[in-house]
Amino acid sequence: MVEAPDWYAALCDVVELGHVAGGDDLAWIVARAGSRVGMDVELYLADLPQRRLHPLRTDLAEPLDIDSTLAGRAFRLVEPLTTTDRTTGRPALWVPVLDGTARIGVISFVLPEGADAADRDLVARCWTLAGLIGHLCVTKFPQSDTLHRLTRPKPLAVTAELLWQLLPPRTFACRDLTVSAVVEYYDQAGGDGYDYTTQGTVGHVAVFDATGHDLQAGLVCSMALAATRRARRAGRSLRDIAHEADEILRANAAGSRFTTAVLAELRLDTGVLSYLNAGHPPPILLRGGKALKELPDGRRMPLGLQHLSAKPVVPGRERLEPGDRLLLYTDGITQARDEHGEEFGVERLTGLVERHCAAGLPAPETLRRISHAMLEHQQGILHDDATLLMMEWPTPPHPSLLPTSL
Repeated sequence: MVEAPDWYAALCDVVELGHVAGGDDLAWIVARAGSRVGMDVELYLADLPQRRLHPLRTDLAEPLDIDSTLAGRAFRLVEPLTTTDRTTGRPALWVPVLDGTARIGVISFVLPEGADAADRDLVARCWTLAGLIGHLCVTKFPQSDTLHRLTRPKPLAVTAELLWQLLPPRTFACRDLTVSAVVEYYDQAGGDGYDYTTQGTVGHVAVFDATGHDLQAGLVCSMALAATRRARRAGRSLRDIAHEADEILRANAAGSRFTTAVLAELRLDTGVLSYLNAGHPPPILLRGGKALKELPDGRRMPLGLQHLSAKPVVPGRERLEPGDRLLLYTDGITQARDEHGEEFGVERLTGLVERHCAAGLPAPETLRRISHAMLEHQQGILHDDATLLMMEWPTPPHPSLLPTSL
């Protein structure tokens, strides 16, 4: 007699077995949970450049391309998709795996014979199990070199190793704010960085671009990120946050190194944006899916050089409308050149953002595609770090960051 699926036992297995487990145990935990509901279950993790999905059990499956496979489509669009398992002929599902709203991979659920892959209740249960597995996976990453190796097509430079330990997840959403970011090139980055947070009725975002392309650039970016984060967590004003970074960099950065930056504070209850631009490309405001204007105010010296200016620092202000998006970027995006010397440019950047917004793509997928387009423009060889960050206020009632079919 075939045992009835025990979904409660499957969830319990993930929680209870996860207490005393390392990254190498994840594949076994996932398989055991799947056996509780009569399914073959495999977890695939996206690599850092977000080009391939890598199975935990590398002896049983091959990596899958994100841009050309059904599994990749489930990842790109954050939607469960039905299919037929090639080996068994049984119905199957590809289900996206998220950390909150940050995409980390997909799970293959090979269903029992005769199961209906279009059954909404069944799909919802698979989605819930995938979500719990995703949370467990993220908790194991810091202590698991196995998981890090799995998601790194190439070894990281020291600067990139440092950067990825400091950066928050690439996507975050709460009721009043959505933030998504991408940094390229993943294995050499270090001079660029980003940060964000929410507290009560206030949200903060920041983007940094340190001078140089060496380990010192990575250290400067790291100091600026840590200094602004510390001041922000102490409840300091926007100007004081920037001032603390000035002091830290001036006292500790080698060779008078500095970093450009945009530091922004958003009142989540009113949509009033305050921002400082420390020698950085201006943010771009998008409204109705179209680039409306650049935000030109809040100018000051780069972080670490404010002592060279006697000009008062006055934050810029802009009142956002519901549904507005703010795009921050570093000049490594717009100054990327093709073989003829043509820059990627602001116009090309905003045109791609508008096109992907019109297609209804989730913000992280929009940024993934733009970063890949920028790399292709420069034949895959970057001469500068390149970072994009998109902020949306507020988070839509039914965000494309989550499945719409459930």
